[in-house]
Amino acid sequence: MDVKTLLLQQWASCLDEEDWFPPLEKVLEDITFEQATWKPAEEAMNSIWELLCHLLFYKKRLMMRFLGDTGNEPQAENNESTFRLPTETFQNWKETKQEYFYVHRELEKILAISEQEDLYRQILGERSLVLEMKSLAMHDAYHIGQIVLLSKMQGVWAGERSF
Repeated sequence: MDVKTLLLQQWASCLDEEDWFPPLEKVLEDITFEQATWKPAEEAMNSIWELLCHLLFYKKRLMMRFLGDTGNEPQAENNESTFRLPTETFQNWKETKQEYFYVHRELEKILAISEQEDLYRQILGERSLVLEMKSLAMHDAYHIGQIVLLSKMQGVWAGERSF
């Protein structure tokens, strides 16, 4: 199996294909606005929505850098500020999910059509697309676990798995 095929498989498992962990699209499917903003009392944890904003920040940044559109690249003072929410409304929750799904799928398209030299091209003097996509997929898996945990803590996790 070549690197691109492996990454595409890994990328799909983060969004819409069940693997060793549930895909994020399925995890977020029935999460309400209230559940998305909920945090456990006395716990220093991010909400589901904050985690999604964090994931979106890094995916959108990679996409903009790869496309050479650094003028529209999201900015943050530090990692902590990548968890920042927009105004907390149901519409903004819905739009955050839609944007996340869109950016994830756009990066998947970029990966799918990339030639060998694109896969290993340095992005703004940093790491290659291959290394960034691999890292982001692992990053997704880590935070999807946190989102599932927050769902379970709220008693809303169906827990139905395909295997």
